[in-house]
Amino acid sequence: MATKRDYYEVLGVNKNATDDEIKKAYRRMAKKYHPDANPDNKEEAEAKFKEVNEAYETLSDPQKRKMYDQFGPDGPQGFGGAGGPFGGQGGYYSYSSSGFDGFGDFGDLGDIFSSFFGGGFGRQSSRNQNGPRKGADLNLKMDITFEESYLGVEKEIVINRNEKCPNCHGTGARPGTSPVKCPECKGTGQVRQVQNTILGQVQTTRTCNTCHGTGEIINEPCDVCKGRGTVRKQPKIRVKIPAGIDDNQTVVLRGEGDPGEKGGPNRRLIYYCKNKKTQYF
Repeated sequence: MATKRDYYEVLGVNKNATDDEIKKAYRRMAKKYHPDANPDNKEEAEAKFKEVNEAYETLSDPQKRKMYDQFGPDGPQGFGGAGGPFGGQGGYYSYSSSGFDGFGDFGDLGDIFSSFFGGGFGRQSSRNQNGPRKGADLNLKMDITFEESYLGVEKEIVINRNEKCPNCHGTGARPGTSPVKCPECKGTGQVRQVQNTILGQVQTTRTCNTCHGTGEIINEPCDVCKGRGTVRKQPKIRVKIPAGIDDNQTVVLRGEGDPGEKGGPNRRLIYYCKNKKTQYF
């Protein structure tokens, strides 16, 4: 089995790097190797992207970093290995198919990709699973003529998207009733477990199977949305295409995507503009 590269080397930092330096290096390397930024070499980019993600997941956690410094990537903590003594998932990762969503301000890296180590060392996700969550981006294609791309144009488009249910106002519960706290996880959305390992007892967490991580149970679902909190609508949206836009460039409308959950904001509507070139003879 091939020896893993040193995690500090992967991120391009020294072993005395601060948390802030590690975070900045991670953002830079993740953006460089994001598969959507390397369409001609996607397989290799995915491998490097996973390696960067794995390195950051370890070095960003004080306990994991301490263990890594002592034992290395193949020590008893099982960093990067399939399973490992703590039941980790071996650096499983995913990335957003919508490109660099969130890299503009780096405010929420979880919207771009996430990695999980099975809750090793009792670390919980940095995102509150039971708190407000943003909606999903909508990615659509728009065909425009060469003249429209050159001069700019404003179009009215009908889209399909989820919107907050007008009957229950997004709660998913029948009017006059409310969701109740999940009795299994006590409203946290997560269930804690304790595992015995060679290093002693380690606390891990998993998503509650009863409420699926929401922390709430809807005993009387809304008659309109059937408990989802959203309904499908077809609103008309006006889109302004700037003059001089290139083929396959995007136009982003913030707040026009799918609605958030538990008071979270709407996400973005992203149009990928495809120019229909005019041929002259």
